[in-house]
Amino acid sequence: MDVVLATERAIRRVVQPDKINLASFGNLVPHLHWHVIPRWRDDSHFPESIWGKAQRAGAVRAAPSNAALLHALEAELSTMNEMP
Repeated sequence: MDVVLATERAIRRVVQPDKINLASFGNLVPHLHWHVIPRWRDDSHFPESIWGKAQRAGAVRAAPSNAALLHALEAELSTMNEMP
């Protein structure tokens, strides 16, 4: 869970969403994976799940550069070695 939370912190820092949804699945094949989904008030599904029915037309947003997101994720994840 530490990796998921560090990923959330990095995404918050880089893309500054209104909120983040965390979802874990593994219901058909036994495994674990997480979705860390940045959300904005003007997205088409807000505040409902992104997998549900759209509430309205959503705004189009520019994505952060891959390099910026990668750098932020690396910085956050590198601090995990310092955690107790």
